[in-house]
Amino acid sequence: MTLNGPSVAAKSGEARQLVILCHGYGSDGNDLIALASHWQRVMPDAAFIAPNAPQPCDGNPMGYQWFPITRLDPAEIARGVEAAAPVLDRFIDEQLSLRGLEGSQLALVGFSQGTMMALHVGLRRAVPPACIVGYSGALAVPERLADEMRGASPILMIHGDADDMLPVSRMHQAVQTLGEAGLTVQWHVSPGLGHGIDQTGLELGGRFITDAFAGRYGPAVAAG
Repeated sequence: MTLNGPSVAAKSGEARQLVILCHGYGSDGNDLIALASHWQRVMPDAAFIAPNAPQPCDGNPMGYQWFPITRLDPAEIARGVEAAAPVLDRFIDEQLSLRGLEGSQLALVGFSQGTMMALHVGLRRAVPPACIVGYSGALAVPERLADEMRGASPILMIHGDADDMLPVSRMHQAVQTLGEAGLTVQWHVSPGLGHGIDQTGLELGGRFITDAFAGRYGPAVAAG
């Protein structure tokens, strides 16, 4: 299965970095590709692509899903991310190869279900991404992270404290587990924000990715 979705070329004309944007349940790539217009001025050498998830959404026939989800059941989420992970992993490889880039020149960004995918896949890649940014998301199969992760990418988690889809407690749980695994984690809670991304979150995400590409957190390293 090959994913596709909207993309934006590097503003400088030649991509030296790649930002892959993973949308949430019931949405599509058009929902997140708009982030490119906010971030291009600080990342002129970055290309952006927002693939549509591989399945038509059970709950929204106009959108897509990375995996079916009926409730926030850990076993259901575990099955889902494991089934979808190889598809996203192959897509990442294809897009890096297409642009002649290395895995270290990649930033993964997710929203909601897309955050689960970005964290799950990104932390298990042999060449870790420069960074991972997760909006309004959670960490799938936290109990297996320490044993399965292959790389140490810096991570930024951002969440609204009024999120009624995925409560902000899920972000705090993720931050704790990621930190206990030895990862560099920053986080921000947006007061009054529901299940979405606000201007502060946009600015923090753009700055974090820019700093990661510049090596300000040190290189992302392979585990072990």
